[in-house]
Amino acid sequence: MTLIPLPAQPAGTPWPTADWPTGEPLARPAAAHLDAAFAPEAMEALGRTDAVLVVREGRIIYERYGTNLTAEHTFPSWSKAKSMTHALAGLLVGDGLLDIHAPADVPEWKAPGDPRGAITLDQLLRMSSGLKFTEEYSADMPSDVIAMLFGEGQADVAAFAANFPLAHAPDTVMAYSSGTTNIISRALARTLGKHGPDFEAFMRARLFEPLGMTSPVPKFDDAGTFIGSSFCFCTARDFARFGLLYLRDGVWEDRRLLPEGWVDHARTRTPAIHDDAEPYGAQWWLGLGGPGSFSAVGYDGQYTLLIPDLDVVMVRHGATPAALKDNLRAWMGEAARSLR
Repeated sequence: MTLIPLPAQPAGTPWPTADWPTGEPLARPAAAHLDAAFAPEAMEALGRTDAVLVVREGRIIYERYGTNLTAEHTFPSWSKAKSMTHALAGLLVGDGLLDIHAPADVPEWKAPGDPRGAITLDQLLRMSSGLKFTEEYSADMPSDVIAMLFGEGQADVAAFAANFPLAHAPDTVMAYSSGTTNIISRALARTLGKHGPDFEAFMRARLFEPLGMTSPVPKFDDAGTFIGSSFCFCTARDFARFGLLYLRDGVWEDRRLLPEGWVDHARTRTPAIHDDAEPYGAQWWLGLGGPGSFSAVGYDGQYTLLIPDLDVVMVRHGATPAALKDNLRAWMGEAARSLR
């Protein structure tokens, strides 16, 4: 698969480490399409929209917030945190501490003959580990993710997820699973020998602070594992900073933070058979904003959409019920088309 080239920061455009530069305001009809999401009548089709932010060529060209919300308000990441976990893994790869193609460091799989012992970190990143895990968010349905985050697994999310058996041979089926991301998160902590506050300090020093991200609030379980599947609160602008890092191929202020090729790893489609109609890369979804686009996507309609050929980052936050998910995806797709 040929990937669309990632754009460089335009000459003369300052990096938004301290403040976001602004560009020419977005013109109609694109602005009108985004404005419509905040209208009262949009609630029935899209749910509540709390924030929309569009960055083009490194500059903010559209920014709007819901009632009583501002640029200082933080929003839940939900599964957008998975894409941050991918970045954290990349930092360790760049440090030479991690081989993603080697068996993952998972204590529960160390027994001789355990078929899970061959699962690689790459297979976990690509959701093709083969582990059984029910990713269901309806309270009236059997749900491993709800049990992990809010029930019997919440004290040690990685151990809970790692104790599931194989449902498929590794690397044969892509099956979306928040459990696998928490297994990754613990493996990163074990590699560093840092848990809880020490791991958070690593996150801030190596990822957040270089980008000027001052708002992130990552959440940890009682075992000291970053709940990388689901919980890192940030402002819309800080989510956009993180998106811009990936749109700039892991480079920030002309310094490489993520190893060369790591962003391409994120946006290369998982080769395993998908259990979902939407293509998936490595902790990032693919194609929402047209060919070559990739997205960090979270429950309830949280999005950071990257469109390389337009040099665009688009962030959306709100509360969209599952029944309206397809409407919101269509709206996001139309927003991308309007920017063209």
